[in-house]
Amino acid sequence: MPKFFVKTENVKNENIIISGEDFNHIKNVLRLRRGENITVGDFDGTDYTVSIESYETDCVITRILSTSSNNTESDIDVVLFQGIPKSDKMELIIQKSVELGVKRIVPVFTERTVVKLNGDKDIKNKVSRWQRIALEASKQCNRGIVPQIESPIQFENALRLAGTSDLSVIPYEKENANRLKPILMNAMPKSISVIIGPEGGFTEKEISKSIENKVVPVTLGPRILRTETAGFVALSILMYELGDIG
Repeated sequence: MPKFFVKTENVKNENIIISGEDFNHIKNVLRLRRGENITVGDFDGTDYTVSIESYETDCVITRILSTSSNNTESDIDVVLFQGIPKSDKMELIIQKSVELGVKRIVPVFTERTVVKLNGDKDIKNKVSRWQRIALEASKQCNRGIVPQIESPIQFENALRLAGTSDLSVIPYEKENANRLKPILMNAMPKSISVIIGPEGGFTEKEISKSIENKVVPVTLGPRILRTETAGFVALSILMYELGDIG
């Protein structure tokens, strides 16, 4: 069943009003007819099964058939701090990280970040596009919320923010002792920050700063992973070991 999200003000008594691009998608792409059902989320963990009641000029009116709590959200609060990669890799990273259950994604400028964002307008446009990708991924995998994509920050700020989690880790190709499984078994954290480097990885200076801020360097295995792979691997291990998947 197709899923869409609406703000709570669009839920009016027994009806939910859907407008904008979702209205066009329902009417002109999916070509759904009156009486057909869809799922609508409210961005806060409540799902509604609704029936299409009528099409107006710029919206579709639906009738609520049932209400339920979305049960797809993890109890583990995972934030991904992602070194901004080249090309459109960030889009893939966001899409798959949302599917894996991350709660928030923070793009990060590191010493080896190559990408240049030209001014506030360019940053705003990028973040807006990334947020749309998170929204579409949340619809596809039936999330109860849509993970927030933050504005890019500098590496030092990322370390400070990561320090507010129960556990903060930074996968590093030169680390060969610390593995995620025993760290997780000992810590049993409820909130975790994962910091992933861009192409070229982290500098030794950045790793030293991470350790100073109690961010733990970890190995993800004997092979060097691409930036668009490392986050998926780390998130998969975290979710598996802490009982969210598998």
